Amino acid sequence: MAGHLFALEQYDCSPGAGGAVPVIGTPDCRLVAAVRLPTDDVVIALVEGPDAEVVAAAAAAAAWRVDRLIPARWLHPPGPTNPELPKEE
Repeated sequence: MAGHLFALEQYDCSPGAGGAVPVIGTPDCRLVAAVRLPTDDVVIALVEGPDAEVVAAAAAAAAWRVDRLIPARWLHPPGPTNPELPKEE
C-alpha cells in the first residue's frame, strides 16, 4: 500500500490512561506504530493512508478518539538496520 504518513495524537490526563491502541486498519489504512509519552499524557499513532479524511474515518471506525491529526514524514523509517550503522552485538 502506497500512502501518506499521518500522526494521530490523543491527549488523556486520566489515571491509568494510555492503554491499548485500537488497531487502525482498513484496506486503505494501516497502523504503523504507536507510542505513549506518559510525561505529556499523550499517545501518538503513526498511520499510513491515502489522505487525512480516510485516516480519520479509519480511526473513528476503530473507536479511537483523535485530538489532532497532522501529516508526518519519516526521518528514519522502521525496517532493516541501516547498513551504514555499526551492527549491535
